[in-house]
Amino acid sequence: MTVVGVLGELLITAGVLILLFLFWQLWLNDIIVRAEQNDLAHDRAQEWLADAPPAPEPLSTEGGETVYEPVVPEPAADTEIFGVMLIPRFGDDYAADVAGGVTRSGTLDPIGLGHYLNTQAPGEPGNFALAGHRTTYGKPLNQIAELRVGDAIVLQTKDGWYTYRFRTLEYVTPQAVDVLNPVPQSDTAEITDSFITLTACSPMFSAAERIIAYGTLESFTPAAVGPPASLTEDLEN
Repeated sequence: MTVVGVLGELLITAGVLILLFLFWQLWLNDIIVRAEQNDLAHDRAQEWLADAPPAPEPLSTEGGETVYEPVVPEPAADTEIFGVMLIPRFGDDYAADVAGGVTRSGTLDPIGLGHYLNTQAPGEPGNFALAGHRTTYGKPLNQIAELRVGDAIVLQTKDGWYTYRFRTLEYVTPQAVDVLNPVPQSDTAEITDSFITLTACSPMFSAAERIIAYGTLESFTPAAVGPPASLTEDLEN
């Protein structure tokens, strides 16, 4: 066998190994990690329900609808898990843990979704901003571009469920940090609403841009009352 033949065999072998690694890293491993993260988050959510605090007095019950004031949780420390994200558009089995901080090594890679610690808490007037991967490490925001106007984005904590409604998507540069402002992209607007902002890299397998999903708080449902209807409503195609 010639030197060229041996070199060719080695290159073919190397190519096959690279393809196998990519298959594992970008597809099969993600399926396994996503399933594990779903299970862990669902288990955590059930544990919180089993130890639900008493429901607070409602703000109103007019029109047959009970309205509760959102409970604003204490700020979570870096890497501390404080919530479970539930997004029906992403599938019935979807659940992702939410922890403080947005470092890859501490939060995004091993846990799932991370809270920008300099932004507001869930339910608090202002901007509750999160980051997550679209590819690899369980890719909790893989389907972010599939959100439709009005879709529920629900955060569950020990206190209850915060239902946000998706409003719009946009693409920005990594330097556009004003998406994390209390009123996204504004330095002067008065804070009157509670927002949620989901951030991820774009396009897929690249960090050239950021894809941003915005939503506004619709309601808070205390844990003692039971899951909100937003988790089981029919989705439009």
